[in-house]
This record gives sequence, structure tokens and C-alpha cells, in this order.
Amino acid sequence: MATAPLLTVFTAAAKFASMLRLFVGIALPPALKLELSRLTGGLSNARWVDPGNYHVTLRFIGEIDEGAASDVDAALSGVRAKRFALTLAGVGSFNARNLFVGVERNADLIHLQEKVESAVARSGIEPESRRFAPHVTLARLKGKPDARLGQYLAERALFRAAPFDVEQFQLVASYLTKSGSIYEDQADYALA
Repeated sequence: MATAPLLTVFTAAAKFASMLRLFVGIALPPALKLELSRLTGGLSNARWVDPGNYHVTLRFIGEIDEGAASDVDAALSGVRAKRFALTLAGVGSFNARNLFVGVERNADLIHLQEKVESAVARSGIEPESRRFAPHVTLARLKGKPDARLGQYLAERALFRAAPFDVEQFQLVASYLTKSGSIYEDQADYALA
């Protein structure tokens, strides 16, 4: 269930943009965000993600209007899945452009993501063409690769956090700024 009337929240957000840039994700506990923030630093070409923005994306939606956003909210409100524990482990890089912490394989996470994908598609959004690869983005790498990237990854390869309980997921608006993205929860959906 949404925590606030979504149309009211979106109307307030519309003051800043006519379209909403949205994604569906799982927020991380504050202690885990702090632990992940200790993995940052040491690379000259990295633009580190603000620890407050760490999350696991279930589905990137992109820019949609308020009507479509309300349809997505209604569809996500019908998602039923059970609570589960999730573990972050390992540090890697996508094409030397992004640094991330991986997510251990989890059947309950896959089930939730499939339900979210199905709900988003039912709301009229085109199905996602990319394979689901759960992760938490730590940094975006710009320009020429830092010679220390291999060492950075090797030193953090065995990272493993304690499991955390996933009790809900969120619909989140992302506002792009010169200093990075600002995320604002639009709705929370409880798991059984």
C-alpha cells in the first residue's frame, strides 16, 4: 500500500519537472549504507554515489507523466510477495564504467523482481529488455580508467555484509542535478 496519496506527492514533485523519472527499488538499512561507504575512495576517476542513495534497483522505469505514474503505483500496490533476507557480497565493475557491490543469488528477490516487472508492464510501461542483475552502485567512473582499478577490486573482492531483512520496496523519483541524483520515495509497498 502507498504511504501517501500518490497523486498528491506527484503533484508536489511536478513543480520541479513535468515528467517524473522513476524506479522501483529496495532501500538499505542505515548501518549497511555506512558499511558500504567505507568501500569508497582511492580512485581518481570515480564519482562516488552519496551513501543516502544506496539501493537495489528492481526496475528502472524512466521518465513518465503523472497519469502513467499513478497507473504504476496502482499496479505495484497489488504486488504480493513474502519478506526475505538479502546479502550483499563482492565488489565489481560493469565495463570499467560503474563500481558496484553484488547481491548474492536469492530466489525470493528474483520472485519479487518478476512480480514488480509484471506489475509495471501491466500498467502500460514497455517490458525491460535487460537481464536483471541486482547490485548496489558505489560509483560511476569517468574518462580514462584509473590504473588502480584492478587493485581496488582485488582488495574488496571478498567483501560480504551481514544479511538484512527486506520488508518492503519503494517507488522512487530521481532528480538529476549537477552534483548527482537526488532520490525521493514516492510510495512504500509492504511485503507479507
